[in-house]
Amino acid sequence: MDDCIFCKILSNLSPADKILESDRVLVIEDKYPQAPKHYLVIPKKHISDMLSVGEEDRQLVWEMFNAVREVVRKKKSLGEQGFRTVINNGVYGGQTVDHLHMHILCGRPMSWPPG
Repeated sequence: MDDCIFCKILSNLSPADKILESDRVLVIEDKYPQAPKHYLVIPKKHISDMLSVGEEDRQLVWEMFNAVREVVRKKKSLGEQGFRTVINNGVYGGQTVDHLHMHILCGRPMSWPPG
C-alpha cells in the first residue's frame, strides 16, 4: 500500500527502530509511545484490520503473538511487572494506521478502562 506508513517501514522507505524481525513479522519501537516501553508488532503482509484476517493468516497471527513472547524475553525486565497487549480495530477502536498491528505496552501500571 503506497500510503501505509508500516508498508513504507517494511520496505525500508521510512526509518524505524527495529527490535525484532522474522520472515513475516517486524517489531519496532512506537514513535509516539503511550507507556515508558511501547512496541508495535507488525505483520509484513498488509492486512488492514482484524476483520480482514483470513483463515490463510492463521500462522501469521500465531507468529505475531510469538513475537510478543520473544520481545518480552529479549527485554527481560518487560515481563517482570507485567505488560499489556492491544489490537485497536477501526476508528472508534482507536486504530490510526490501516495495517493490522499489536501494541506491547509496559513500564507503568495500566489502569482500566484505558481511555
